[in-house]
Amino acid sequence: MEETLKDNLNRVEERLARILARCGRRREEVLLLAVTKVFPYQAIEAAHALGLREFAENYVQEFEGKHPYVKDLPGVRFHLIGHLQSNKSRRASELFDVIETVDSSKLARRLNETERRLEVMLEVKLSPEGSKSGAAPEDLPQLIETVRGCGNVRLTGLMTMPPWSENPEESRPYFRRLKELAVRHGLPGLSMGMSHDFEVAVEEGSTCIRIGTALFGRRRKPEAA
Repeated sequence: MEETLKDNLNRVEERLARILARCGRRREEVLLLAVTKVFPYQAIEAAHALGLREFAENYVQEFEGKHPYVKDLPGVRFHLIGHLQSNKSRRASELFDVIETVDSSKLARRLNETERRLEVMLEVKLSPEGSKSGAAPEDLPQLIETVRGCGNVRLTGLMTMPPWSENPEESRPYFRRLKELAVRHGLPGLSMGMSHDFEVAVEEGSTCIRIGTALFGRRRKPEAA
């Protein structure tokens, strides 16, 4: 796994270097967030050995099984990038350092009540797809006010998930819209862009790209017992 992962990481870094050079941006401006959902904890260990320090998972319950094996890796931080129900907020706060999918005042308050210092981003729904979660753009002012009033959570930016398309250019309007909202509300962080479209996201100002397939390959769901 490690040799393949090393080659994949090199290819991602080469792609990122090319687009950064084209945009006149620096490497330290973009976090490479390794998405390890569905993969075993050994994938996190292997990626950590290659220098990656920030990892993302989609589900609280799935990461519970991996956490004991990876929680003590030096310098490691874990992001939740999947939808979070407020009744799982306490457990999520115990497992993750960053919650990128805060989409309601209720969830923000629940996370604040856990009394663990957390970094959070607000997920914004810019697509009409019913399967997508997130706050509506018009609800952001009230949500931002609520989050900024929570002493245990630190708001760093916005996150979005555009509709899936094999053509990365189709993601551009969504990335551009998120950047406009971030500028309007004075938020520096932009979590947007995945394996297939992160070049477009970086062009539009992304500060965090969420990379799974390009690093670890296609995800295979566990077979039923």
